[in-house]
Amino acid sequence: MKLRDQWRTLEKRLPDDWESIRLRLRTEQASELQRAARVLAPMGVGRVGDELVLTIRRAGGGAGPDAARRLFARLDEERVWCLVEQEDVAVAEAPQDGDRASKEATVPVATSWDEALADLPGDWSDLLCALELDSTALLPRTALLCAPLNPTRDLATTGFTFRSARRKGYGVSPAMARRCFERLDAEGIPARVSVLRLLAETENVATQGAVWYVDGKQL
Repeated sequence: MKLRDQWRTLEKRLPDDWESIRLRLRTEQASELQRAARVLAPMGVGRVGDELVLTIRRAGGGAGPDAARRLFARLDEERVWCLVEQEDVAVAEAPQDGDRASKEATVPVATSWDEALADLPGDWSDLLCALELDSTALLPRTALLCAPLNPTRDLATTGFTFRSARRKGYGVSPAMARRCFERLDAEGIPARVSVLRLLAETENVATQGAVWYVDGKQL
């Protein structure tokens, strides 16, 4: 059986969660072992006695399944007949109970926003809110996706503050805010929304909206 076909048969028998497989390969003619090693060199092949040892990684790259098929086919074309045997298979680690529980407990950002609004009095008019992230690496992308919020970096936390106005005034509308949060959910960016301060039944007099002063700063 050709080497490429041998690999195809082995690949079909691998478990669904396989990550890598270690193979032992030998040539029918001992004199051709060095030739096979040169062809398979891009996969980081090693030699143990009269056999070659190589590892195919599911993640791909120079030692991935596609590379293996290509190089095995090359040996077949050059009529370097080989026999390959499976030595060891590594599978993905099962998630820990804590990791699974954490994943299940993650609330979509849009849902977090809905829950925050549900706790407010029916006559609210202006909000000062916080959007908290798990990592500073997520800040640039979040700021872009949530640009309509006009987010302000909160240096005391890993996140932003933003304003929301129910009918008029300064701040994003609740519906637009939710669309921004749906974008975060679509890209798998975890975040939490909370209401820091609120005003109710405000009327604007000679101004476009209420102004927040927090720690001497205008927000």
